[in-house]
Amino acid sequence: MADQGSKGGSDAEFAKRIDPAKESLTREQLQFIQQVEIEQWKKRSQKLRGRNMATGLAIAAMVTGIYAYTIYAVKQEKIMDEIDEEAKFIRSQGAKTGAN
Repeated sequence: MADQGSKGGSDAEFAKRIDPAKESLTREQLQFIQQVEIEQWKKRSQKLRGRNMATGLAIAAMVTGIYAYTIYAVKQEKIMDEIDEEAKFIRSQGAKTGAN
């Protein structure tokens, strides 16, 4: 007898989905539904907040890396500017002819 009751033989409805628009619910039942929905929203928002922070940190790390690489690359371009200046100086020191 006890085995039949534990296998779901009871007629009690547990966590039945209802449509509040179609069902006539009391004020207390509606308030309870709203309270449960708020608690579920809070639980989900905490998970999303963690994911959003991880995503934000990953994006910030990528942006910082790109910025640092760009600054590093621009510093190397100064060497090319110095070489260009040396070349101009050497050209200006060269022999002057009527064609120049």
